Amino acid sequence: MTLALITDEPNAWHTRELKRAFLAHGCDCRTVDLRQCRIDLSIRPHGLFLPGFARGLPEAAFVRGVPGGTLEQVVLRLDILHALRELGVPVYNDARAIEKSVDKAMTSFLLHRAGVPTPLTFAGEDAAGANRLVMREISAGRAVVSKPLFGSQGKGLERIDAVPAAPPLLAGVAYLQRWLPPRGKLFCDWRVFVVGGRALAGMRRESRHWVTNVARGGQPRPVDLGDAEHADLARWAAAASRALGMDYAGVDLMRDADGRPCVIEVNGAPAWQGLQRVTDLDIAGALAEDLLDRRRAAPCAITAHG
Repeated sequence: MTLALITDEPNAWHTRELKRAFLAHGCDCRTVDLRQCRIDLSIRPHGLFLPGFARGLPEAAFVRGVPGGTLEQVVLRLDILHALRELGVPVYNDARAIEKSVDKAMTSFLLHRAGVPTPLTFAGEDAAGANRLVMREISAGRAVVSKPLFGSQGKGLERIDAVPAAPPLLAGVAYLQRWLPPRGKLFCDWRVFVVGGRALAGMRRESRHWVTNVARGGQPRPVDLGDAEHADLARWAAAASRALGMDYAGVDLMRDADGRPCVIEVNGAPAWQGLQRVTDLDIAGALAEDLLDRRRAAPCAITAHG
């Protein structure tokens, strides 16, 4: 099988891991940077150019990441993924799932609609409404977290413990979530890695800072998703992945004051280098096996969870 590995980091650790895993299954795995792709109707019969594929198409595509850029650039890059799907090429995760997960407001809405527990959330351009929410939460003795609508690895987060002098708007938009305070001496959350609708591996991330991402200094600790203590985390992580139609996902969860799990975010192109350090599961191998098994079972329809 000839497979396109969609990434703008051809020499990164994740790229090497995925290439190793697909090569073990006899796949010709070629890296493709979406910035070098184009819609070109002179290319017959399909009108799509992918570097490394001449006028042909891959038999499947694995999306490791979509490069950032202007709105027009990002839309065009997602257009390439949409076009591949329209041409019958299975895309793992496809553009629809990525669009849902990269937009935190839509993620929150879809989780809530599916009955997946998630913190109270406000997203809008109404500065007065955002300020009223903050004042209401602060008056009730709670805090609020302001996040960029698009972002990852804990960047741009702000905890609001007092009524601000100005509404918390980022680029004209407020995305606010109710703060879940720590239940012990350290701040912690859980990352659960879901592949093909199943929660396969997880870790607890601990930090003295309230932003616990491994990229921001959080320490990964092993977690057994099969034990009773973590079974609810695995169940809700899988439910969150289904709610967004993901082929694979990194689901971030916290527990509220009563110990109930809450899904904070769903990542459609999650990193797993930190998780790999604390699990015996070959994560890249599990991803490759799931894509190939489902490609063989349903050649033109990988995504079965949306």
